[in-house]
Amino acid sequence: MQRPSGGLGDLCALGCVLSWVSHIARELDVKAPALYWHFKRKQAMLDEMATEMYRRMVADSLLDPGDTWQERLLKADRGLRAALLGYRDGAKVFSGSRFTGIEHAGQMEDTLRLFTAAGFTLAQAVCATSTTYLYTLGFVTEEQGVKPLPDERREGYDIEERARLMADFPLSARAGAEIFEDHDRHFAEGLALVIAGIEARYGIR
Repeated sequence: MQRPSGGLGDLCALGCVLSWVSHIARELDVKAPALYWHFKRKQAMLDEMATEMYRRMVADSLLDPGDTWQERLLKADRGLRAALLGYRDGAKVFSGSRFTGIEHAGQMEDTLRLFTAAGFTLAQAVCATSTTYLYTLGFVTEEQGVKPLPDERREGYDIEERARLMADFPLSARAGAEIFEDHDRHFAEGLALVIAGIEARYGIR
């Protein structure tokens, strides 16, 4: 499917942003008009909302300085997913946004120190943590495409109907249940695969 071009494309993008702003503003207990008044660019507004989401996420996080690097990745990315799932389309708002403060620096410094103490170079530590972070953002973006909120399922994702339409492609039909159901299990499996890949790539266990 081609993306709408020109003004229509901009209108579609703006409509999505305004929808996110409305929902996220309610979640953050602020009024959307107040956001429009203070921020001239829609991206600046999204940056500030992402920063506030992160502040709240960090406030609720409990990271143990005695963690192994694997435990730290598991805790951090499980926490990130849980936080994003608390907001409608939270991953879309969070992804690509620039933090407006340096609240993230303390936890980032602690994690990088833990990794380098475990034997990673700084470059390897950054790559490892960034890779699991990007996996989590991508996973939740797709997850919220099916379920914008944990108790709400978007139309068009009926597994049985999908299987019926793809009856001539039996493996693909059966794959629907693996793709669109049991997101908790699939997230955990995928994150474990990424961490195993980091272990294999850098030889640090």
